[in-house]
Amino acid sequence: MSLDGKVAVVTGASRGIGEEIAKRFAADGALVAVSARTVEEGDHQFSGSISTTVRAITEAGGHAIAIPADLSKAEDRARLLEATEKELGPIDVLVNNAAITYFEPVDSFSESHYRLMFEVQVRAPFEMAQKVLPGMRERQSGWILNISSGAARHPQGPPYPAGMRGGTVYGMCKAALERFTTGLAAEAWADGIAVNVLSPSGLVATPGVVHHGLNRGVPEDRLELPQVMAAAAYALCTGDRATLTGKVTYAKPILEELGLPIPTGK
Repeated sequence: MSLDGKVAVVTGASRGIGEEIAKRFAADGALVAVSARTVEEGDHQFSGSISTTVRAITEAGGHAIAIPADLSKAEDRARLLEATEKELGPIDVLVNNAAITYFEPVDSFSESHYRLMFEVQVRAPFEMAQKVLPGMRERQSGWILNISSGAARHPQGPPYPAGMRGGTVYGMCKAALERFTTGLAAEAWADGIAVNVLSPSGLVATPGVVHHGLNRGVPEDRLELPQVMAAAAYALCTGDRATLTGKVTYAKPILEELGLPIPTGK
């Protein structure tokens, strides 16, 4: 299938994985609502903004609009979807990619950080799915894609490797997101709605990953281009809704399973 003429919402699309997914969808003709908190370059310590993403899409001949939103706020979540439908039309594809992450050990993890992470990475995808489901059910068509991480998997041990402290809450959020995905896939399957969760099969060196030093010492063959995630996201959001749903999968394995090329960046 194709995304030509479909309306897609991609959150966390000012940089990294979200930016590449938005560009990939637009390259296939999707009308993309690009959302994040960073509106213009310089608004954040990292490079990238939704204005920059939209500019790149339009210069390449695609169609996109920038809708600022802080997904920790219920009113922003609602406004993002309402503005998308007003400007572009009914939403066919929802990609929940936005995340905010603090790497702190459990014994010193602050309540405010805990609540904020769950609000953005669990509550926001849940609530936004709730809001787009009625329209998708009515049209008997839709795709919801949640972006996760290998951090959702249980640590293997004992013995445990050094440096494990700090990622527990992040892993909790992603594990919750994955269980929500499979549950919603079962609920929505009869209405022609595909719901999947996608994680990188390696480490994507996004600005946030580099900032936290998570790429230090990582072998070259463990690094993954954001374009690989974008290709896998495209495959999952154009696939057969009757069969390609309920997947908890990783970028390279799903591309290989579907017989699709893996971008190399060359």
